[in-house]
Amino acid sequence: MKRDPGLYDYLPYDRRPKIRWRGGAHVAFWLAPNIEFYELDPPLNPTRSAWPRPAPDVLGYSYRDYGNRVGFWRMLETFERCGVRGSVSLNVAVCQHHPEVIEACAARGWEFYSHGTYNTRYLFEMSEAQERELIQDSIDTVRQHTGQKLDGWLAPALTYTERTLDLIAEMGLTYCCDLFHDDQPGPVKTKNGRLASIPYSLEMNDAIAFSINGLSPRAYGDIIKRQFDRLYAEGAESGTVMCIPLHPYLVGQPYRIAAFEEALAYITRHDKVWLATGREIAQHFLAHDYAAFAAAGETAGEAP
Repeated sequence: MKRDPGLYDYLPYDRRPKIRWRGGAHVAFWLAPNIEFYELDPPLNPTRSAWPRPAPDVLGYSYRDYGNRVGFWRMLETFERCGVRGSVSLNVAVCQHHPEVIEACAARGWEFYSHGTYNTRYLFEMSEAQERELIQDSIDTVRQHTGQKLDGWLAPALTYTERTLDLIAEMGLTYCCDLFHDDQPGPVKTKNGRLASIPYSLEMNDAIAFSINGLSPRAYGDIIKRQFDRLYAEGAESGTVMCIPLHPYLVGQPYRIAAFEEALAYITRHDKVWLATGREIAQHFLAHDYAAFAAAGETAGEAP
């Protein structure tokens, strides 16, 4: 019986090579704002409906549109006050729909990685040719509008095919956020290229916290601090990663932003924190730790 998806080796947390981040940091901390566009009446996917209500779902559309109109700008100011950059999980169609948002991020040195074209178009049931076209469009659009090489991938609405990670590695990307299995980066098994999995925490995701778990803003801020405290302590032994995935239409609501900013300021007051981007974490891991982790993973399951 197949035990796991076969994308990575089992490597126990306490029996790994040691990760040493820049400047002796305990935690590589990154913020992943999802800058998205949800179509009012998207093409039908044979596997998943884009909206819970019949299209055109004006209610669902306008609620998410709040993020690009208002919530993003409020979140942007919060990031600036705390001295942090974002690594944008980007629906690349935003480049055409809201270029002002893209310009604001680029002007502040934020990274852009792909979250597909629209968050209402899914990879489910795509052919290989269709999936290649989507990935190439992300590569080309990010380069055209920001000048950046595309390095990271988070599948749109967390939808994948069995070939997604192989394709992004083959096409020159270096990290993915689609595996939620660890608090440290790790090698991903692909047919070509080298691909690192960078922690992207569903537990810290504001969509999970607010829309599913029903947390109050104060409770969300508290779990952010608790997550950080534990990873900071463990990171003294071997470097950890903390990610906070965000959605401007959620965290950018007026009554939520203050508690989030308080938690963010708490993290940035610590001196052993590397305020990184997803690309920077991946580059460091690939350069310094990938080979050791890959070798350790190959031997971890061998009989003594």
